[in-house]
Parts: sequence; structure tokens; C-alpha cells
Amino acid sequence: MKRVNIAELTVFVTECLRSTGLSDADCCVTSEALVSTDVLGVFTHGTKLLVGYLKKLQAGGYPISAVPRIERDGPAWAIVDGSAGLGQVGSTFALQTAVRKAKQFGVAFVALRNTGHIGAAGHYALQAAKAGCLAMVTGNDMPSVAAPGSTKAVLGSNPLAYAIPTGGDPVLLDIATAAVAGGKVYAAYQRGESIPATWLIGPDGLPTTDGSLYPYEAALAPMAGHKGYGLGLWCEVLSALIPGGAMTWQVGSWIFDAPSKPSLHNASFFVADVDAMTDRVVFNNRMKSLIDEIHAAPTANGIASVLIPGEREFQSARDASLNGIALPEDVRMKLRECADVVSCSVPEFLKVLL
Repeated sequence: MKRVNIAELTVFVTECLRSTGLSDADCCVTSEALVSTDVLGVFTHGTKLLVGYLKKLQAGGYPISAVPRIERDGPAWAIVDGSAGLGQVGSTFALQTAVRKAKQFGVAFVALRNTGHIGAAGHYALQAAKAGCLAMVTGNDMPSVAAPGSTKAVLGSNPLAYAIPTGGDPVLLDIATAAVAGGKVYAAYQRGESIPATWLIGPDGLPTTDGSLYPYEAALAPMAGHKGYGLGLWCEVLSALIPGGAMTWQVGSWIFDAPSKPSLHNASFFVADVDAMTDRVVFNNRMKSLIDEIHAAPTANGIASVLIPGEREFQSARDASLNGIALPEDVRMKLRECADVVSCSVPEFLKVLL
């Protein structure tokens, strides 16, 4: 597979966004969020999402003039209204607000309501870690995940991510509270791959391997049963209930609804400044000691080392920086569709597989 240069992909994504009339600043924020997610190898939440966002921007579901604003706040907290705009724009504003307050008061909690689909929650946690802070990010979505014992979706595949600075690569975890992200079901089905029996719950409340049933006749299974269900509910409270945002079925589908409709997503950002609580050198040394201890754990046959959350992603990022991004064909297909949506020529790096 011919790899894609990071800079070339960034230029294409930025130009597609700019064609809708979006401001240069918002184009940069959004393209950086999408491309950097591909760089980490998380292709379900990177530039594959762009075509859906472009349609929303063109039709007004995500207003190009939307400006997130602090609706109410205190010294270490804030509620942000995303003005129905792009989730990457609203989330970046909310995260920056949380980091700024945490740098002043040690900790901060910022909830974001009325925004677009936020993409990869881990992207924002990672930005906080790069600023020297611990972070936890949550989001909510239209229900697609069953609860234990239910025959239909009850909660969204509400994401939960955290990042921890270490002095080197941060520790980074980004998970759906479903057994699997819905995008992975779509991707596997589109590629003709079988669906594991642990991914979906059919209309009878039992596991199914039929990917064609999702999302209309099947729901995602909750991660780890009742544990994932409980975490998904926690994400719903932090992201939507506290700021007064849309909950469960009040949230729209950014994929399937008319592109002229807002999706009413929500998110939350908890940030803690390491320097406010402990000596940075001591913290980094203790993190290194913890990581070294985990790396040294005995392993099963064929396993070189126990990995820390994020290690694979940062190795993918180093490889992409040196050799380009190995974009899967389903992502390339979506990017070629972007060129049709904005009526621009298909760039050379996408033509090779036509």
C-alpha cells in the first residue's frame, strides 16, 4: 500500500473544510484533530469522519459561523455551549478552558453541551497531557448500546478517555463503553469481515454475528457487561446531565439524520495540573518506575512485553512520521467521496488505488 504523507493529507482535509466557508482557525483545529487521530492509527475516528462533517457544514446542521461560548462558570469549572458547531471546535475550546483554569486553581471541570460529534475523545486528553496535565474526557451519543437484559439500545457508545503525562510518551487510553465502537462494526461489515459474537445484541436480546442488523435491528453490547453499562451511564451524567445537554434519544445521529439537523452531542473535560499537586520530577520518576514495573511483568509465550495504554498508538505515530500513514482502503474511499462532496479534484495520493 502506498502511504500517505501527513502534510499532504492535512492540506487536503483543510481545503475540504475551507470550501464550506469555515474559518481558517476552525479548519486548522478540525483537520489537526482528524489527521492526528489517523497518525495514531485510530482510523475509525480520523479523516474517515470528514465526509459526514462536510455534509453537515454544507447543509447547516453544523453552522460554519458557530462560536463556542462559556455560558456560566466559576473559578474551577465552566459550562460551555458549543452553538451546535463542529465537535472538534467546541471540544478544543472547552479543553483549553479547562487547562487554563487548572493551571490557575489546580483542577478544573468543564462540560460542553450542544456541540457536534466530537470524534476521538483521546485527542483532547492528549492535548491536556502535552500541557502537563492529567485529563479525563467523556462524551455521549445517540443510544446504540444495550444494557444487560435489554433487547434494544439504552445508552450511546459513550466514550471515556484519559491521558497522563510521563516526561516521555503520555499514557493514553480511549475507549467506547460499548464492547466495540460502532464505526468498527460498519468497517468490518463493509470489508466483508465476520462480526465477533461479543460485539452485537440482536432483537431477541441475544448475541448476534450479523453485522447487517446494526444499527436498526441490533445494538452494541456493553463493554464487560454491567461494568461497561455503569461507565456509560457515568459518561452520560458528566457529559449531558450536568450541563443541561441532550440525553440519550434526544441526541441526533450525525450520520443518519438529515444533514440540516444539529446532532446535539455533549462532552466533559476534567483536568488536573500535576505541578499544582506534586513535584514534576518526582512525578515523572514515579511514573517511570510504575511503567518499568509493568513492562517487566512475566509474559505469555510470544509476547515481548506488557504494553502501557497508548504505546501502540505512539509507535504508529513514529512510523507515520517517517514513512507516511498507511490509510486503509475504507478511509481512502471516504476521502475520495469528500472530493465529490466539495467538487474538488481527487489528490494524487488518493488516485493511485482508483
